[in-house]
Amino acid sequence: MQQEIRFATFNVCNLSQPGAKLYDNLPPLTPAEYEAKVLWTAQQLDQLDADVIGLQEIFSLAALRDVLAHSARYREATLAGFDPAPDPATGAARLVPQVALISRLPLAAPAAEYRAFPDGVALPAGSRDADTFARAPLHAQVLLPDQRIVDVIVIHLKSKRPDYSSGDDYADPMQYAQANLRSLIRRGTEAVALRALLSQLESSARRPRVVLGDFNDTADAVTTAIVMGSGAAGLPGEELSGRMFDCNQIQLGRDTLRQVGYTNIHEGHYMTIDHVLVSEEFNPASRYAVGEVLEVTYLNDHLLQDKPEASDHGQVLVRLRLYGARDRAAAM
Repeated sequence: MQQEIRFATFNVCNLSQPGAKLYDNLPPLTPAEYEAKVLWTAQQLDQLDADVIGLQEIFSLAALRDVLAHSARYREATLAGFDPAPDPATGAARLVPQVALISRLPLAAPAAEYRAFPDGVALPAGSRDADTFARAPLHAQVLLPDQRIVDVIVIHLKSKRPDYSSGDDYADPMQYAQANLRSLIRRGTEAVALRALLSQLESSARRPRVVLGDFNDTADAVTTAIVMGSGAAGLPGEELSGRMFDCNQIQLGRDTLRQVGYTNIHEGHYMTIDHVLVSEEFNPASRYAVGEVLEVTYLNDHLLQDKPEASDHGQVLVRLRLYGARDRAAAM
């Protein structure tokens, strides 16, 4: 039985078909630029060589299928994702970034997306799309080699880009501050909504959970801590229950003297804003552990290279080891 399982998260950066207009300040890809983007992304996927990969900034599933067709390791992989819903006003397809998942392991059920926030979660009154995620999380039930099901959630939380209102003066420092606050509130609300979804998954079926995503914030940020949650501290032996854990913090191979873990460079600052979280079933400190995090690797060399086809995010690769019957017996 395969005992090592590899999970990864990969923000591909604006994967779209040639000629598609995504943003006012971003020219569409030419056919040559599109080909270079597809080939680079396919090569990066092959370098990751993960069993399950969560992807962000997918503007076109057709473009992603093109990437998989050019890869050596994922031509037969399962692709789970959803094209953007049509604009209700015009009926035309909206070009907005989505998340997706590719898996070389089978799925136990069709993937689902969560567009709406859970009941009781909403942005302040008057906010745009007050009760929906900007990028709907994707939920897939991945079947491990030992027939155990793992709930995998792929996410992309709101960026730190200022959220200006129509008519705002970009040069006004107070309006800039208010726009940043709106971004923070949306990212924080999305974190609360994701925490609610994870809690619902745990209560409906106690299974291992993995979150793959671009959090647009560091592991010690308040928004990330909201997603991680807190355990049932009042119950002996259940302190880890319900929580999610940053794989970088609990990996067995962690070497603090040579950590080069960053996934983004912004104005000269090196940050890790892409994370893989796991539930207590992959934390060896838990009595319910069915495996452990062996190692976390960051693929980020391309961030220091001037390649227009490359992503502006590094990738996070996590190696997990599943416990066998002998491991579980020794732990008892």
